[in-house]
Amino acid sequence: MRNGSVQHRSFSRVLIANRGEIALRVIRSARRLGLGVVAVYSDADRDALHVRRADQAVRIGEALPARSYLNIPAIIEAAKASGADAVHPGYGFLAENEQFARGCKDAGLVFIGPSPEAIEAMGNKAGAKEIMAKAGVPIVPGYQGADQRDEVMLAEAKNIGFPVMIKAVAGGGGRGMRLVTDAALFPDALRSARSEAKAAFGDATVILERAIQNPRHIEVQVFGDSHGNAVHLGERDCSVQRRHQKLIEEAPSPAVTPELRAKMGEVAVAAVKALRYEGAGTLEFLLDASGEFYFMEMNTRLQVEHPVTEAITGLDLVELQLRVARGEALPLKQQDIKFSGHAIEVRLCSEDAAHDFMPQSGRMARWQVPDGIRVEHALESGAEIPPFYDSMIAKVIGHGATREEARGRLIVGLEQLTALGVTTNQAFLMSCLRHPGFAKGGPTTAFIGAHRDELLAPRADAAFDTALAGLLLYVTNPRAPVWRRGRSLSVAFPLPAKIEIAGHAQELEVTRERDGSYLVATEAGQDRFEIEQFDSEMIRFRHDGVTDSAKFLRDGDRLYVQRRGIPFAVTDLTLAAPKATAANGGDGKVRAAMNGRVVAVLVKPGDRVTSGQPVLTLEAMKMEHVHKAGIDGVVAAIDVAEGEQVTTGKIVVEIEAG
Repeated sequence: MRNGSVQHRSFSRVLIANRGEIALRVIRSARRLGLGVVAVYSDADRDALHVRRADQAVRIGEALPARSYLNIPAIIEAAKASGADAVHPGYGFLAENEQFARGCKDAGLVFIGPSPEAIEAMGNKAGAKEIMAKAGVPIVPGYQGADQRDEVMLAEAKNIGFPVMIKAVAGGGGRGMRLVTDAALFPDALRSARSEAKAAFGDATVILERAIQNPRHIEVQVFGDSHGNAVHLGERDCSVQRRHQKLIEEAPSPAVTPELRAKMGEVAVAAVKALRYEGAGTLEFLLDASGEFYFMEMNTRLQVEHPVTEAITGLDLVELQLRVARGEALPLKQQDIKFSGHAIEVRLCSEDAAHDFMPQSGRMARWQVPDGIRVEHALESGAEIPPFYDSMIAKVIGHGATREEARGRLIVGLEQLTALGVTTNQAFLMSCLRHPGFAKGGPTTAFIGAHRDELLAPRADAAFDTALAGLLLYVTNPRAPVWRRGRSLSVAFPLPAKIEIAGHAQELEVTRERDGSYLVATEAGQDRFEIEQFDSEMIRFRHDGVTDSAKFLRDGDRLYVQRRGIPFAVTDLTLAAPKATAANGGDGKVRAAMNGRVVAVLVKPGDRVTSGQPVLTLEAMKMEHVHKAGIDGVVAAIDVAEGEQVTTGKIVVEIEAG
């Protein structure tokens, strides 16, 4: 299953068949090896940073992935047009698509990854499990059959026993994956998983597995070359997940002993050698409480979380990919690989954790990354985050001599990172890192589900946020007196205001005192602020004898604030007209909760529905989101069609009460 003979592998220009932070990551290593780089882009990414950083860039189609980043002929034609002689697929999109790897090879391009045969054998979950079972690796019981009829799948699920996992056969990253606890829920979950898998990978085929409750998700990084060499680079713990997608990854795993690491690594390397596998790969396992591990799948590509392995090994995994792809032998043996310290990575996503991790798109008005910590991203102030792709917008990696040191550095890095204008999971990530269960190294895949209320609990100083927001709205008002440090000539009349914060409307008053301080009266009491420094981006103030600071961004009636790494948004409602209808569908109108594409209309005009009943499914950022009726009644109108792209707030279904 090798890529081909070594002598035909020289290349000088690499086309990166991906976007965003991974495209920039590949550019960095390719340039260090003296290689030219070519970017590809969709209409949504025309002005993206990865396009401007590459030597050349080629448009490959419209915004939807199926018409651009999943368009194999367009990408191969882009390589030919630009003179590229190699292709790096990154991760996601076509990275594990054997047809793409084969198409590159047939076009005379070096595919920087394993052979099409290896991708087909191991990238396919069903095929990989069969190969591993023959090799004696423990396998989770399940169904990998070719017969995908609904009734067959339901029968097999019952044979396996609930709960079961539905998994996209060609997938990864949690797409096309559903946990089903009851036979009655199986048909809807199967349809949804297939739809999501088709949109993300172009293949709706799924497999079934028995759900192992509360395991750890452990993966082993491997590398092989065309000379028959293979090594493992240790394991990563990816147990902290939401929606079956990884959120926090670390290396090494707190749950893996040296003996278990050697055993898992031995299994992984044996598999690589048996396949004569070339390039980077990852074998993923479930580790139960007794220490038994079960093979899940093999990812025949670079992983999102590869930086934590780079941090503890000192290796550049993208450079190793490039060297192996041009026929070089791996420059190190297993005994040469040393591990240093501990590394933890978090995935910063444009999503609203408080609202079921709903994807968010829009303009990132202010973006600043801290010094002294690794941040992988492709953002800048003013960048647009489109609704068509993955919600992950950056990765922040902390490395230290110990796990606690890495955790501390990561928390400080997140506190200093600024992301204003689009809602992200920044505060949620910090809450996870600070949770005692995570600090002790004990999280399983049930961590977020088990501690969700704690992780999303309102902060103890939420009332202070309201007061600070009132102060900022006052001093940033275009009609407000210009702030000057020191005493005021007179006491200003109290300025009444009404704001919305954390979904709640509150009234307050702000007064400039004669001594130059500001008094903010809210429903919770009074707060006095003395401003020490103030400009268009930052305020430094004294409150209760303590000097503190906050970053902010005023955008019309919208105010974005970040203090100690925790962002929040405020809307000035003082002059706003009363809302005429309920945004939650209480008026009978179901509105799109995000920019997205309609993938399923679940009702038709004339149908009787009850409050909470699913009526429509949108896909945004590769994930499906069910929209439900807000009232009991009869469907009066369907205002969209399947396949249509809609914007946030658009009415999609109308229901008449009755």
